[in-house]
Amino acid sequence: MGSLFSSYSTPEKSSSSSDSGVLTFHSSPRWQLHFNSVKETPQLMVIDFSASWCGPCKFMEPVLNGMANKFTEVLFVKLDVDELPDVAQEFGVQGMPTFVLLKKGKEVDRVVGAQKNDLEKKIEKHRALVAAT
Repeated sequence: MGSLFSSYSTPEKSSSSSDSGVLTFHSSPRWQLHFNSVKETPQLMVIDFSASWCGPCKFMEPVLNGMANKFTEVLFVKLDVDELPDVAQEFGVQGMPTFVLLKKGKEVDRVVGAQKNDLEKKIEKHRALVAAT
């Protein structure tokens, strides 16, 4: 049983950069276990909803990896909407890329599209609030 649980709860590192700090999930059970384990923490989590065929998503991938290296106190997650359509639907994703910023399991902000400056400003804003809470 322990090995079954660990196989579901272990995320994969982003395939584009093994040391990027961006976690990827390819199954809903793994994502749900991870989400349940972090949703009570005040740590900011940024979820990148993307797709392998999406040009703007490919443009944002190295940007997101750079932000993960810069903002090490922020948890970055990448989910493919074609692999996890139920999760995308749960978060109301309608366009890609969509970046959902969460704290304590609740959405605090979102960015739709390849808006790297807007995303970075919102990460700066919400990560700073961790110290205040």
